[in-house]
Amino acid sequence: MSVSSLNKINDILSSLHTQAVEIDLANSKNKSFSQRKDNPVFSETLFSTNSDKISDYVDEIIKKTHELALLISAKKVQFSYARLALIEQQISAINNAINANSSQNKASKQRIQMLKNIKYRQAAKSFIQPTQSLYQKLSETHEFERRLLDMLEQKQRQFSQATNNTKDKISNELLVLHQRLGRCRQAISKLERQIELSEKR
Repeated sequence: MSVSSLNKINDILSSLHTQAVEIDLANSKNKSFSQRKDNPVFSETLFSTNSDKISDYVDEIIKKTHELALLISAKKVQFSYARLALIEQQISAINNAINANSSQNKASKQRIQMLKNIKYRQAAKSFIQPTQSLYQKLSETHEFERRLLDMLEQKQRQFSQATNNTKDKISNELLVLHQRLGRCRQAISKLERQIELSEKR
């Protein structure tokens, strides 16, 4: 391998390092990047570096390129070609990472928005469900009130047609029905207040 080939690799790495530093800086200011932060960009099989910054991986390749220069000068041809093959793989991976960065951030942004939407739906659900339940109870209590009023009307008709012997019994039944109606109307008022408070939240 010639010195000019090494110089070409160094030029490529210099350009990649500049791009990587710019991307790392942009990522640090990007909320979408938070989902990938602290996670290594590449697997351990390709790089020994463990970082969420692309520039750190470029630094590793630069070191390997210096090692390659030493291997070439020592005329260790087999080791030189093995090191060169790894450097080429790593440069290719860095290029792919740089090209994919914006789309990854876009995907992360979409995931963040999706999670926000889920939270909003859950919050809305937690508000709507109790209110719906209160309306259901109110409807049932109004129905119970209607049945009590029907029963009272029947008992009052019975009372007006009753003999003296049965009036006391019917009178007691009327009293019980009035008490039940009173409790029912208290329940209605309470439910209406709960609904009003729930809808103000």
